[in-house]
Amino acid sequence: MATLNPFTADGFDMVSMTTAINKLPNLYGRLNEMNLFPFESINTLSVLVEQRNGTLNIVRSRPRGSAPDKNESDKRTVRSFQVPHFPIEDVLLPGDYQGVRAFGSATEMETQASIMLQKQTRMKNTLDQTLEYLRIGALQGIVYDADATVIYDLNNEFNIAATTTPETVGSKLTLAFALTTDTTDVRGKCISVVRHIEKNLRGENMSGVRCFCGNTFFDNLIAHPQVEKVYLGHLAAVEALGGDPRKGFRFGGITFENYAPSWTDHDGAARLGIAATSGICFPEGTRDTFSTIVAPGNFLETANTMGLPYYSRQEPKEFGQGIKVWAEGNWLPICKRPEVCVTVTNT
Repeated sequence: MATLNPFTADGFDMVSMTTAINKLPNLYGRLNEMNLFPFESINTLSVLVEQRNGTLNIVRSRPRGSAPDKNESDKRTVRSFQVPHFPIEDVLLPGDYQGVRAFGSATEMETQASIMLQKQTRMKNTLDQTLEYLRIGALQGIVYDADATVIYDLNNEFNIAATTTPETVGSKLTLAFALTTDTTDVRGKCISVVRHIEKNLRGENMSGVRCFCGNTFFDNLIAHPQVEKVYLGHLAAVEALGGDPRKGFRFGGITFENYAPSWTDHDGAARLGIAATSGICFPEGTRDTFSTIVAPGNFLETANTMGLPYYSRQEPKEFGQGIKVWAEGNWLPICKRPEVCVTVTNT
């Protein structure tokens, strides 16, 4: 029986593998599920971002000799950002499927194609986790690398000042909710957050405000005397429908959600997306406040093409002893109005 040669079969070339990995489902990631940071493709490895009237905008590329964007009279600042490159590799060896029974079958043997699909799926899942980690950082104004070093601090890059005073235009608000104090006006705190976001949207639309809460913040919020009765009513209604009461609890104009993702880096260290005693409030339903810039893949075939969310390809090991598998993403999640994302703290 003829043996499949993966380097001559169309289903295993770079284009086919890239198409396949982009079709694999996203199995994890609340931000991806919400489509809060939609993909925005570019055909370069860096992107120009300008700040005009406190708003960050992506500068469009133009064909040489064509009319440029018109200069405006208001003050603006332009920064260039390199789009980070996130590669991952694996290897398919003969021992991965030689004499190995296929999962769920008593008689069928594993095939090269099925093992390749399993490896691609695992690599895609790893890239998905990386992207969610980047996005949760961008939501808070700082894009972190896997080792917690800062890739880009958007607040510093665009000189966005920190403030503890709500409704300060052009400033990043951190508001203490003082949830351990029984007399705190929690509803009033929520309204201050919503008003701050509305004022800093500067005409941008939103459908509402959501807050991703760390575990301690959420527990103290629902136990606060001014909030507890409302939450108990929410709890009864949601549990009657078989839902998760930690999601979609609305109070004071904000939808609170206990979302505290955690990842593990290559050294085994835990990377917490949101601190346990804090939360991040942000607008939903905006037109272009959030996006994920996608650059082309690091291949000869993809140079100067519009970026795709994921890429994959393979090449043979020496003497035909295996197949090296490569996958990558080239993303820069960005919030174009960092001051509309408000940090709330427990104390």
